[in-house]
Amino acid sequence: MRLLTFLKSKIHHARVTDANVNYEGSITIDRELMERVGLLPGELVHVWDVENGERFETYVMEGEAGKGEIVVNGAAAHRVRVGDRVIIVAFCLSEEPIKARAILVDAQNRYLHDL
Repeated sequence: MRLLTFLKSKIHHARVTDANVNYEGSITIDRELMERVGLLPGELVHVWDVENGERFETYVMEGEAGKGEIVVNGAAAHRVRVGDRVIIVAFCLSEEPIKARAILVDAQNRYLHDL
């Protein structure tokens, strides 16, 4: 068996709505966005800040549906600023290629279209 790493989920150009250093580490993501790309609470994600080039890994916490929340918590909050555009991605191991679920969002973190 040979496992390869494939892109599974991607939220492109989400805007950071809050950064809370005084919180246990994670990233809170609007539940509607999570559902569109197949992210689950507790899942490992990579976060890439488009504005400053920072990259980090954390886990997902489910935010309230429809609020557009993208909140970076804990120590990672030092790596972003409110309003920064970020790319949030998750990968998976598979023997066969998979079709990634990727979306583009607007400045209020509302779904625009699939990528």
